[in-house]
Order: sequence, then structure tokens, then C-alpha cells
Amino acid sequence: MKIAVGSDHAGFRLKEQVCKYLEGQAFTCKDLGVFSEESADYPDLALAVASAVQSGEYDYGILICGTGIGMSIAANKNTGIRAALCGDPYSAKCAREHNNANILTMGSRVIGPGLAMEIVVQFLNTTFSGGRHSNRLHKIEKLET
Repeated sequence: MKIAVGSDHAGFRLKEQVCKYLEGQAFTCKDLGVFSEESADYPDLALAVASAVQSGEYDYGILICGTGIGMSIAANKNTGIRAALCGDPYSAKCAREHNNANILTMGSRVIGPGLAMEIVVQFLNTTFSGGRHSNRLHKIEKLET
């Protein structure tokens, strides 16, 4: 599984930990930046990760900023992207199972590294259940046009 990961300056340290964890679990992790704690604009990173997922080059994306809110808003402006802000493993499970989310967003100032890894694991190990949820996703897709 190939994962594109990005953060702004606030999420830099947690992003580094997430990438290290993913690589240790045999995921292909592409770090799209940032590469320091120097101030950066989260919409730029959200676009980079969303584009990587949109193109099909990467299966999923993970975006991290201070709260996860800005990244979620910015990523969801891209057609075909279903970015879900998750602060607990149950939300991550439902994001994948019910909403077929393809980008996980998290807030580094809201959750710590241990919880973040639990959320990542749940997100990446849950599959979309389809069924009645497919009809709902089709309705969301119609909103994009």
C-alpha cells in the first residue's frame, strides 16, 4: 500500500513519526513535505497530497496540521477526495468503513503520537463496507459537479 504524507510546520514532528512508523510496517510512504518547522501554508501541502491520491499514484493520504481542520477543509476542495479529520480510532474506522475516506487528517496539537499511530493503523486496516454506504457516496459525488 502506498501512502502520501504531508504536513505544515505545526504537524512536522508528528508527520516524521508517522512516516517512520509506516516504513517500519512495510508501507510505501512518500513524504511530500514540509521538511522543517519553518512556517508553511497548509493548503499547499493539502493540494500536494490530494493530487497524489487523485492521480491514483498513491492509495491513501495522511495530512497533519495543528488541529487537522485546515488540512481537511483544503483537501476536500479537490474532486474525488474524501478527507476525514479523526481524533480517535473509532472515527478512523467509520471514515473508511462508511465514507470510503481516502485521506486521513489529524491535529498534532490535539493528539499525541501514540494515539496518532492507533488512528493510522485503524484507518489503513479498515475497508469500505459498500452496501447502503455506496448510495450515499454517489450522492456526495453528485455534489462535486
